[in-house]
Amino acid sequence: MADSTLWTEKGARAAFEARARTVLESLKPQLHDQNGVIAIEPESGEYFIGATLGKANAAAYDKYPDRWVYFARLDALDAAIALPTW
Repeated sequence: MADSTLWTEKGARAAFEARARTVLESLKPQLHDQNGVIAIEPESGEYFIGATLGKANAAAYDKYPDRWVYFARLDALDAAIALPTW
């Protein structure tokens, strides 16, 4: 089961999202011409890109089952959400 503190503790969730946004910021030059959704695992810095949220999740889940990742649309990076993989 994914760590429930990210659901219950705003500080933990904010810290997780801040780490993920730092990774995302460092990836911006590489992502410039890509479309779809990115899933970032902020502890490792690994990321997965899929045409849809479901495809990005599936790629992340293969390596990080039931772990929190940060999803963002590549055409609107502010459209983002942290969720456990499913």
